Amino acid sequence: LGAATQMKAQSSASPASPPSAAEQQVPPAVQQQLDAMQKRIEQLEAELNSRNAQAQPAGGAANNFATAHSVADQAQSAQAAEGSLQQTAAPEKKGPPDPFSFADFTWLNGNSRVKELPFDSKFFTPEIRFDVAYAYSYNHPKDDTIDGSAEVFRHNEFQLTQLGVGGDFHYDNVMGRVMTQIGMYSQTQPRNDASPARGQWSLGDTYRYLAEAYAGYHINKMDGINIQAGIFMSYIGLFSWYNFDNWAYQPSYVSSNTPFFFNGMRVQIFPNQKLKIEPWLINGWQSYGRFNSRPGLGFQVLYRPTGTISFVSNGYGIGEDTLGVPGRVRYHSDNSFQWMYYQNHDRTLDRMAFSLTGDIGCEHGGGVSCAGNSAKGPKQDFLGFMIYNRFWFLRDRYALTLGGGKINNPGRYVVLLPPINGATAASGTPYFTQNPGDPFKAWDASATVDYMPSQYITFRWEFDHRAASVPYFSGPGGITPAGGNTGCAGCVVPGFTPDLRKIENRLDLALMVMF
Repeated sequence: LGAATQMKAQSSASPASPPSAAEQQVPPAVQQQLDAMQKRIEQLEAELNSRNAQAQPAGGAANNFATAHSVADQAQSAQAAEGSLQQTAAPEKKGPPDPFSFADFTWLNGNSRVKELPFDSKFFTPEIRFDVAYAYSYNHPKDDTIDGSAEVFRHNEFQLTQLGVGGDFHYDNVMGRVMTQIGMYSQTQPRNDASPARGQWSLGDTYRYLAEAYAGYHINKMDGINIQAGIFMSYIGLFSWYNFDNWAYQPSYVSSNTPFFFNGMRVQIFPNQKLKIEPWLINGWQSYGRFNSRPGLGFQVLYRPTGTISFVSNGYGIGEDTLGVPGRVRYHSDNSFQWMYYQNHDRTLDRMAFSLTGDIGCEHGGGVSCAGNSAKGPKQDFLGFMIYNRFWFLRDRYALTLGGGKINNPGRYVVLLPPINGATAASGTPYFTQNPGDPFKAWDASATVDYMPSQYITFRWEFDHRAASVPYFSGPGGITPAGGNTGCAGCVVPGFTPDLRKIENRLDLALMVMF
């Protein structure tokens, strides 16, 4: 009753008081609700007074107390509701939403499909990845070595492709990310980079176990600006370096042969929720160091106008990316379009989407030419495409992906060198040359079946058919000399000839987990 009387006193005094700034800003609809509540309070007080007057002498005090307590509770509830309505009328200011948060983009090729993080905090968001694979090559190489791939490396064996442990640090606009690459990636990734051969210090060993490691700062302008430096993903070729994120385990050559990481600095600019502009200043084309005296420049423009469409364009240029050949400059353009053209979760076939990627590039100077065979040297360029279509079934529990692609790369400057007799990108090998103008054409097709009982795990079965215009894939005789690698890396071994074939058919099985 005291609370009700106090409310009444406050309400009767309010007309004589000048309205506050908050009251002046209350919308008409909210004011009507406040007036209705005030009338209800007055009705409750009148009802209380009437009941007190008619109460029986016996037990009257108890009844009065209970009735007064009930009315007071209702008055207090009305007062709380009034405060809540006033807060609704003047909501707190919030910052801009996260970029691309207006829709669910977990369907994209190259994007993680995890929607709910098992653990997160204001300071750290952990991320753990397991990628275990079994590959069976129908060429049956006797040394169990598979070549020509950045994702698959051993025949008829179970191998840990990657154990990734790390996550994102974020506090007071300061950020950092680290992700390991323990497993096959820690050996196969550094051998594809020739830059450590220039100068002292073993860069390949230094970065061997790191897939990503960068720090940065967030600026609260537009929808956000991030300045970051270290090792970060490139996404040239659309597919992610992490197979869990992809529609297929073995990407086509446009992805498998182009960079998965850059070492340098980038600025991510988000003018709005749907657009990202990201310039890069980097050491070179997937390189821990510089190949010559000039670093590389690049950019990414990512645009997602709706929740079903994504455009991305990556560019690279200026870098001198052939070891020991200063003046040979590389340019590359990578462009992808993805469209989810069907979605109905009430049907067995509940989603369909496709991705289309086209790449073009070339080198000029240092004895080669972009424009064609001329006095400056033979034509050295890159032209390729890949297309994939994915079907999801039973509320995304199962999926089928069909796809493939083709490349033409005279000069072979992007072709992954087969590790014949331990050859690396720095050593080269006379068994598979990469001289200016050397022809190379390749094509592939794949079918991938996924079983995804949880958003955190994928069981994958995949069949790959790969072909090249020249002998390139490991054949039954393998690519390792008897008794193991002999002499210097990639050197000729008397009496040994690697068994290279133009065709490879392969079955890939994988178990991939991400938390």
